[in-house]
Amino acid sequence: MQLSLSAKIIVVTGLVIILVLAVIAIFAPLIAPYDPTIGELSERLKPPCWQEGGSRDHILGTDTLGRDVLSRLIYGTRTSLTVAVIAILIAGSIGSLLGITAGYLGGWVDTVIMRLTDLAFSFPTILLALVLAFVLGPSFFNIILVISLVLWVEYARMARGEALKIRGMDYVALAQVAGCSKIRIMLRHILPNVASSLIVLATLQVGMVIVLESSLSFLGVGVPPPDPDWGSMVAGGRSYIFSAWWLSAVPGVAIVITVLSFNLLGDTLTEYINPSLRRQGGW
Repeated sequence: MQLSLSAKIIVVTGLVIILVLAVIAIFAPLIAPYDPTIGELSERLKPPCWQEGGSRDHILGTDTLGRDVLSRLIYGTRTSLTVAVIAILIAGSIGSLLGITAGYLGGWVDTVIMRLTDLAFSFPTILLALVLAFVLGPSFFNIILVISLVLWVEYARMARGEALKIRGMDYVALAQVAGCSKIRIMLRHILPNVASSLIVLATLQVGMVIVLESSLSFLGVGVPPPDPDWGSMVAGGRSYIFSAWWLSAVPGVAIVITVLSFNLLGDTLTEYINPSLRRQGGW
Protein backbone atom coordinates (compact mmCIF):
# COMPACT_ATOMS: atom_id res chain seq x y z
CA MET A 1 0.00 0.00 0.00
CA GLN A 2 1.27 3.46 -0.94
CA LEU A 3 1.38 6.16 1.71
CA SER A 4 -0.30 9.47 0.99
CA LEU A 5 1.82 12.58 0.48
CA SER A 6 1.00 13.91 3.95
CA ALA A 7 1.96 10.58 5.51
CA LYS A 8 5.25 10.55 3.61
CA ILE A 9 6.07 14.07 4.80
CA ILE A 10 5.34 13.04 8.39
CA VAL A 11 7.49 9.91 8.11
CA VAL A 12 10.42 11.79 6.59
CA THR A 13 10.18 14.60 9.15
CA GLY A 14 9.97 12.15 12.02
CA LEU A 15 12.88 10.10 10.73
CA VAL A 16 15.06 13.19 10.24
CA ILE A 17 14.39 14.40 13.79
CA ILE A 18 14.99 10.93 15.23
CA LEU A 19 18.22 10.58 13.24
CA VAL A 20 19.44 13.96 14.51
CA LEU A 21 18.61 12.96 18.09
CA ALA A 22 20.43 9.65 17.65
CA VAL A 23 23.54 11.42 16.32
CA ILE A 24 23.43 13.86 19.23
CA ALA A 25 23.11 11.01 21.73
CA ILE A 26 25.96 8.97 20.21
CA PHE A 27 28.40 11.86 19.79
CA ALA A 28 27.41 13.87 22.87
CA PRO A 29 31.00 14.17 24.20
CA LEU A 30 32.12 15.62 20.88
CA ILE A 31 29.15 17.96 20.38
CA ALA A 32 28.66 19.36 23.88
CA PRO A 33 30.71 22.54 24.37
CA TYR A 34 31.11 22.03 28.15
CA ASP A 35 31.12 19.34 30.79
CA PRO A 36 27.44 19.05 31.79
CA THR A 37 28.22 18.40 35.46
CA ILE A 38 30.63 21.28 36.04
CA GLY A 39 29.61 24.92 36.30
CA GLU A 40 30.87 28.34 37.31
CA LEU A 41 28.85 30.12 39.99
CA SER A 42 29.91 33.43 38.50
CA GLU A 43 28.04 32.42 35.32
CA ARG A 44 24.84 31.20 37.02
CA LEU A 45 21.43 31.97 35.49
CA LYS A 46 22.80 33.52 32.33
CA PRO A 47 19.93 33.88 29.79
CA PRO A 48 20.06 32.48 26.22
CA CYS A 49 22.30 34.34 23.78
CA TRP A 50 19.42 36.13 22.01
CA GLN A 51 18.15 37.63 25.26
CA GLU A 52 19.59 40.72 26.92
CA GLY A 53 22.47 39.70 29.17
CA GLY A 54 23.08 36.50 27.25
CA SER A 55 26.35 35.35 25.71
CA ARG A 56 27.38 33.25 22.73
CA ASP A 57 29.51 31.25 25.15
CA HIS A 58 26.27 29.77 26.48
CA ILE A 59 23.77 29.66 23.61
CA LEU A 60 20.88 28.36 25.73
CA GLY A 61 22.00 30.01 28.95
CA THR A 62 23.15 28.48 32.24
CA ASP A 63 21.40 26.95 35.23
CA THR A 64 21.48 27.77 38.95
CA LEU A 65 24.96 26.26 39.32
CA GLY A 66 26.40 27.93 36.24
CA ARG A 67 26.27 24.78 34.12
CA ASP A 68 25.73 25.15 30.38
CA VAL A 69 22.10 24.30 29.52
CA LEU A 70 22.93 23.26 25.95
CA SER A 71 25.53 20.75 27.16
CA ARG A 72 23.11 19.33 29.71
CA LEU A 73 20.41 19.11 27.05
CA ILE A 74 22.73 17.18 24.74
CA TYR A 75 23.74 14.71 27.43
CA GLY A 76 20.10 14.49 28.51
CA THR A 77 19.28 13.33 24.98
CA ARG A 78 21.75 10.48 25.42
CA THR A 79 20.25 9.55 28.79
CA SER A 80 16.62 9.56 27.62
CA LEU A 81 17.21 7.65 24.37
CA THR A 82 19.49 5.10 26.04
CA VAL A 83 16.94 4.39 28.75
CA ALA A 84 14.15 4.14 26.16
CA VAL A 85 16.00 1.79 23.80
CA ILE A 86 17.33 -0.58 26.47
CA ALA A 87 14.07 -0.69 28.43
CA ILE A 88 12.01 -1.40 25.30
CA LEU A 89 14.42 -4.12 24.17
CA ILE A 90 14.19 -5.83 27.56
CA ALA A 91 10.44 -5.39 27.97
CA GLY A 92 9.77 -6.32 24.35
CA SER A 93 11.85 -9.49 24.51
CA ILE A 94 10.30 -10.71 27.77
CA GLY A 95 6.74 -9.74 26.90
CA SER A 96 6.89 -11.10 23.34
CA LEU A 97 8.24 -14.49 24.40
CA LEU A 98 5.66 -14.80 27.18
CA GLY A 99 2.83 -13.75 24.86
CA ILE A 100 3.83 -16.13 22.08
CA THR A 101 4.21 -18.96 24.59
CA ALA A 102 0.76 -18.26 26.04
CA GLY A 103 -0.91 -17.96 22.65
CA TYR A 104 0.65 -21.05 21.10
CA LEU A 105 0.62 -23.48 24.03
CA GLY A 106 -2.70 -22.38 25.53
CA GLY A 107 -4.10 -24.31 28.50
CA TRP A 108 -2.81 -23.63 31.98
CA VAL A 109 0.27 -21.85 30.60
CA ASP A 110 -1.94 -19.30 28.88
CA THR A 111 -4.08 -18.91 32.00
CA VAL A 112 -1.12 -18.25 34.31
CA ILE A 113 0.60 -15.77 31.99
CA MET A 114 -2.59 -13.86 31.23
CA ARG A 115 -3.55 -13.61 34.89
CA LEU A 116 -0.13 -12.09 35.57
CA THR A 117 -0.67 -9.56 32.81
CA ASP A 118 -4.15 -8.75 34.13
CA LEU A 119 -2.63 -8.17 37.57
CA ALA A 120 0.00 -5.85 36.15
CA PHE A 121 -2.63 -3.97 34.13
CA SER A 122 -4.69 -3.37 37.26
CA PHE A 123 -2.11 -0.86 38.52
CA PRO A 124 -1.75 2.63 37.00
CA THR A 125 1.51 2.72 35.04
CA ILE A 126 3.01 5.80 36.67
CA LEU A 127 1.98 4.65 40.17
CA LEU A 128 3.53 1.19 39.71
CA ALA A 129 6.70 2.69 38.25
CA LEU A 130 6.91 5.22 41.07
CA VAL A 131 6.57 2.54 43.77
CA LEU A 132 9.16 0.28 42.12
CA ALA A 133 11.58 3.18 41.61
CA PHE A 134 11.17 4.24 45.25
CA VAL A 135 11.83 0.69 46.47
CA LEU A 136 14.86 0.08 44.25
CA GLY A 137 16.29 3.59 44.63
CA PRO A 138 17.32 6.14 42.00
CA SER A 139 19.98 4.97 39.55
CA PHE A 140 20.43 4.67 35.80
CA PHE A 141 20.13 0.88 35.77
CA ASN A 142 17.26 0.79 38.25
CA ILE A 143 15.19 3.14 36.13
CA ILE A 144 15.69 0.84 33.13
CA LEU A 145 14.64 -2.14 35.26
CA VAL A 146 11.57 -0.33 36.56
CA ILE A 147 10.37 0.71 33.10
CA SER A 148 10.99 -2.79 31.74
CA LEU A 149 8.87 -4.31 34.52
CA VAL A 150 6.06 -1.91 33.66
CA LEU A 151 6.12 -2.24 29.85
CA TRP A 152 6.38 -6.00 29.22
CA VAL A 153 2.64 -6.45 29.66
CA GLU A 154 1.77 -4.56 26.46
CA TYR A 155 3.99 -6.82 24.38
CA ALA A 156 2.68 -9.97 26.05
CA ARG A 157 -0.93 -9.16 25.22
CA MET A 158 -0.22 -8.16 21.64
CA ALA A 159 2.04 -11.16 20.97
CA ARG A 160 -0.55 -13.54 22.46
CA GLY A 161 -3.32 -12.15 20.26
CA GLU A 162 -1.19 -12.51 17.13
CA ALA A 163 -0.04 -16.00 18.12
CA LEU A 164 -3.64 -17.15 18.59
CA LYS A 165 -4.36 -16.22 14.98
CA ILE A 166 -1.15 -17.64 13.55
CA ARG A 167 -1.14 -21.01 15.33
CA GLY A 168 -4.06 -22.15 13.15
CA MET A 169 -2.27 -21.35 9.88
CA ASP A 170 -1.34 -24.12 7.45
CA TYR A 171 2.42 -23.54 7.68
CA VAL A 172 2.29 -24.03 11.45
CA ALA A 173 0.35 -27.27 11.01
CA LEU A 174 2.89 -28.44 8.43
CA ALA A 175 5.72 -27.68 10.83
CA GLN A 176 4.00 -29.76 13.48
CA VAL A 177 3.55 -32.67 11.07
CA ALA A 178 7.23 -32.38 10.09
CA GLY A 179 8.15 -32.98 13.74
CA CYS A 180 9.38 -29.50 14.62
CA SER A 181 9.59 -28.85 18.35
CA LYS A 182 7.28 -26.32 19.98
CA ILE A 183 10.18 -23.99 20.70
CA ARG A 184 11.32 -24.11 17.07
CA ILE A 185 7.81 -23.40 15.82
CA MET A 186 7.43 -20.44 18.15
CA LEU A 187 10.82 -18.94 17.25
CA ARG A 188 10.97 -19.77 13.53
CA HIS A 189 7.35 -19.61 12.42
CA ILE A 190 5.38 -17.45 14.84
CA LEU A 191 7.83 -14.81 16.08
CA PRO A 192 8.81 -13.51 12.59
CA ASN A 193 5.13 -13.10 11.72
CA VAL A 194 4.29 -11.04 14.78
CA ALA A 195 7.48 -8.96 14.62
CA SER A 196 6.00 -6.16 12.49
CA SER A 197 3.22 -5.47 15.00
CA LEU A 198 5.69 -5.55 17.89
CA ILE A 199 8.02 -3.11 16.10
CA VAL A 200 5.17 -0.66 15.63
CA LEU A 201 4.30 -0.97 19.33
CA ALA A 202 7.94 -0.37 20.25
CA THR A 203 8.05 2.76 18.09
CA LEU A 204 4.93 4.12 19.76
CA GLN A 205 6.27 3.31 23.21
CA VAL A 206 9.53 5.23 22.83
CA GLY A 207 7.65 8.45 23.48
CA MET A 208 5.84 6.90 26.43
CA VAL A 209 9.12 5.70 27.94
CA ILE A 210 10.72 9.13 27.58
CA VAL A 211 7.75 10.77 29.30
CA LEU A 212 7.73 8.11 32.03
CA GLU A 213 11.48 8.37 32.62
CA SER A 214 11.31 12.16 32.68
CA SER A 215 8.39 12.03 35.11
CA LEU A 216 10.27 9.76 37.50
CA SER A 217 13.33 12.01 37.31
CA PHE A 218 11.09 15.04 37.88
CA LEU A 219 9.78 13.35 41.05
CA GLY A 220 13.32 12.60 42.22
CA VAL A 221 13.41 8.81 41.74
CA GLY A 222 14.95 8.66 38.27
CA VAL A 223 18.50 9.23 37.11
CA PRO A 224 20.33 10.75 40.12
CA PRO A 225 22.18 14.08 39.90
CA PRO A 226 24.55 15.42 38.77
CA ASP A 227 23.98 13.34 35.61
CA PRO A 228 21.83 15.43 33.23
CA ASP A 229 18.33 14.28 32.46
CA TRP A 230 15.44 16.12 30.81
CA GLY A 231 13.04 15.42 33.68
CA SER A 232 15.43 16.60 36.38
CA MET A 233 16.24 19.70 34.31
CA VAL A 234 12.54 20.59 34.19
CA ALA A 235 12.27 19.96 37.93
CA GLY A 236 15.33 22.07 38.66
CA GLY A 237 13.88 25.07 36.85
CA ARG A 238 10.33 25.02 38.22
CA SER A 239 11.22 27.47 40.99
CA TYR A 240 12.61 29.91 38.41
CA ILE A 241 9.87 29.61 35.82
CA PHE A 242 9.30 33.38 35.68
CA SER A 243 12.84 34.66 36.24
CA ALA A 244 14.74 31.97 34.30
CA TRP A 245 12.18 30.39 31.97
CA TRP A 246 14.79 28.59 29.86
CA LEU A 247 15.68 26.15 32.64
CA SER A 248 12.37 24.29 32.29
CA ALA A 249 11.26 25.42 28.83
CA VAL A 250 14.29 24.11 26.90
CA PRO A 251 14.16 20.49 28.15
CA GLY A 252 10.36 20.64 28.03
CA VAL A 253 10.41 21.51 24.34
CA ALA A 254 12.96 18.72 23.73
CA ILE A 255 10.61 16.21 25.36
CA VAL A 256 7.64 17.39 23.29
CA ILE A 257 9.52 17.28 19.97
CA THR A 258 11.01 13.85 20.64
CA VAL A 259 7.77 12.26 21.81
CA LEU A 260 5.81 13.81 18.93
CA SER A 261 8.34 12.54 16.36
CA PHE A 262 8.19 8.96 17.58
CA ASN A 263 4.40 9.02 17.94
CA LEU A 264 3.85 10.35 14.43
CA LEU A 265 6.22 7.75 13.03
CA GLY A 266 4.51 4.99 14.99
CA ASP A 267 1.04 6.10 13.88
CA THR A 268 2.12 6.12 10.24
CA LEU A 269 3.66 2.65 10.53
CA THR A 270 0.45 1.41 12.12
CA GLU A 271 -1.61 2.76 9.25
CA TYR A 272 0.82 1.26 6.73
CA ILE A 273 0.82 -2.21 8.30
CA ASN A 274 -2.95 -2.16 8.97
CA PRO A 275 -4.66 -0.71 5.86
CA SER A 276 -8.05 -1.22 7.52
CA LEU A 277 -7.30 1.90 9.59
CA ARG A 278 -7.68 3.97 6.41
CA ARG A 279 -11.32 2.91 6.19
CA GLN A 280 -11.80 3.88 9.81
CA GLY A 281 -10.67 7.47 9.29
CA GLY A 282 -6.93 7.17 8.77
CA TRP A 283 -4.85 9.41 6.54
